[in-house]
Formats: sequence, structure tokens, C-alpha cells
Amino acid sequence: MGFVVAVDGPAGSGKGTITKLVGEKRNLVYIDTGAMYRCVTLDCINNNVSYTDIPGIEKVLEKISIELKNENGIQKVYLNGKDVSEEIRKKYIDDDVSEYAAIKQVRDKITPMQQEMGKKQDIIMEGRDICTVVFPNADVKIFLDCSVEERARRRVLQNQLKGIESTYEEVLENIVGREKLNSTRDIAPFVRAEDAILIDSTNMTIEEVVDRVLEIIDEKRKQN
Repeated sequence: MGFVVAVDGPAGSGKGTITKLVGEKRNLVYIDTGAMYRCVTLDCINNNVSYTDIPGIEKVLEKISIELKNENGIQKVYLNGKDVSEEIRKKYIDDDVSEYAAIKQVRDKITPMQQEMGKKQDIIMEGRDICTVVFPNADVKIFLDCSVEERARRRVLQNQLKGIESTYEEVLENIVGREKLNSTRDIAPFVRAEDAILIDSTNMTIEEVVDRVLEIIDEKRKQN
């Protein structure tokens, strides 16, 4: 098993930005698990398979291929051989991804794929059940939190930079709705692991959060 840093947190808490920067600074392979569930959502939608159609979802999962590649320092996501890095971030994926991610068959497919990634390399993996389900014995566990209002504000700015149209109100509504669904689902509900270190980034800069995570990682490596 490689050195595993697990980062959980709600939508818009900055997990992606922080884990990418930390990965670069400590030579850890960055893995965005949310992208994998977004790929499943996109593949199902492309095949007209609703999240209520379990047999249809199982057929999609039988053939699905998901690859996360680092190309010139940028993570690219490939679904069945096609670059879908931008497509999976669109609003129609946002609207449905939590529904598909709550399905047992989907998590049974994706979780082993995630665990395999941590067997042969040092990784930093972010998601919502990494500390509790995927890597309960991770070397470092972090729960990155932030107020819902600040998360919505950040997501709107992020969307603007990507040329994605969205209002603060609709982003806030989407985040609150996804959070409720993610935390109340029967399969791998979104909760903070008891032994995860909490970092509340509401009033912190990106640099301050990165420095705190680096401090935690470096301290752990000294102990090993």
C-alpha cells in the first residue's frame, strides 16, 4: 500500500483545489473521486438510463471505462476513451450525480477502483466517503469544511472562470440539496470520520489551508 492522504468534505469546500496543490508539493498523485461518479452519471444520461432504472445502470457499469490522467499538470478525465473533463462539470450532471452516487451497484463498482489506485502509488484522494469507506486506514485523514454560503460564493466564481453560467441562488440550492441527499443515503452516507482532522476553511486563504494540510502530512511522515 502506498502513502494515502484521504480528504473528505462537502461540495464547494475547496477539496479539489487544495488536494491538487498539496499533491504537487508532496509528489502525491491527485485523485478526484467525484469525477468518477460524474462519469457514471454522464454515461447513464447518454444511454437514457434513469437513476431509478437499476438493471439499466448495471448494464452501463458492465462496460464503463474511467481513466484519470495527469497531462501537463492538469487532471484529465476519460470516459470510455473520450475526454469528458469539462462535460462532467456541467449543471445537468450536478443536478443528478448525487442520485446515481447513492446507488449500491454504482458504489460497489467505483469503490474497488478507487482502492486499487492507492495500492501501488502515494496518493491524495478527495471525495465524501474516502475516510470512512474507501480508505478507513488512510495514513492521513482530513475533513475540509466551510460554511454553505461561502461554498456557494466560491462555486459561482469557479463557474465564471470556466465560462459556466450560474447564479448564487441556484448554486446554493443545488449544494444544500446534494448535501441532504448525500448525508441521508443508506449506502456510504456522507459523514465525518471520528479520527479525521477538521479544517474549517471559511475564513482561511487557499495558501493557509494548503500549509495546514502539508503540516499534517509532514508530521505523519516523521512518525512513520
